[in-house]
Amino acid sequence: MRLLELQGHGEFSLKEFVGENIPRYAILSHTWGKNNDEVTFKDLMDGRGESKPGYNKIRFCAKQAAKDCLQYIWVDTCCIDKSSRAELTEAINSMFRWYHGATECYVYLSDVSVSGSAGDEEFFCRWKPAFKKSKWFTRGWTLQELIAPTSVKFFSREGEQLGDKKSLERTLHDITGIAIQALRGSPLSHFGVDERR
Repeated sequence: MRLLELQGHGEFSLKEFVGENIPRYAILSHTWGKNNDEVTFKDLMDGRGESKPGYNKIRFCAKQAAKDCLQYIWVDTCCIDKSSRAELTEAINSMFRWYHGATECYVYLSDVSVSGSAGDEEFFCRWKPAFKKSKWFTRGWTLQELIAPTSVKFFSREGEQLGDKKSLERTLHDITGIAIQALRGSPLSHFGVDERR
């Protein structure tokens, strides 16, 4: 598994970890932007990418990880060398395990905006309709990214925390149809085949 190590002055370096010796890390769940907007593995290796729009998501993830006392982050767009078919296949096959192993999962909702502050009474009312319609919920990866990690936190495009898997479980259930017990971490073996599908 390849992780971005947070270094001083907002810089990153890629580090490879093998086997069980993987440090605590945060993982970013997001929707991809337009072609060439996302920072790739090659961009990082070539020292480029800071000018791409997707770099803001990496910066957000790093800042939030630092707040949560984590030194490592995983972002799919740049931690996987997609030019290597073998590495891409391994990553796809390992994704559930990587999300499950994350200390924190940050869901960055680029299509959910907030104004005001979290202390404001109307804060929830302003973003909830956009939250329910977010394109993040239409992706094929959403299911595993909701149930695999223990801690899932949702953020607006401004980086404001909207809630977490626990505080939003009823809303998440209503949007996705995922059983509340699955959102709470019950083993998949506790669910019938139809529910798992």
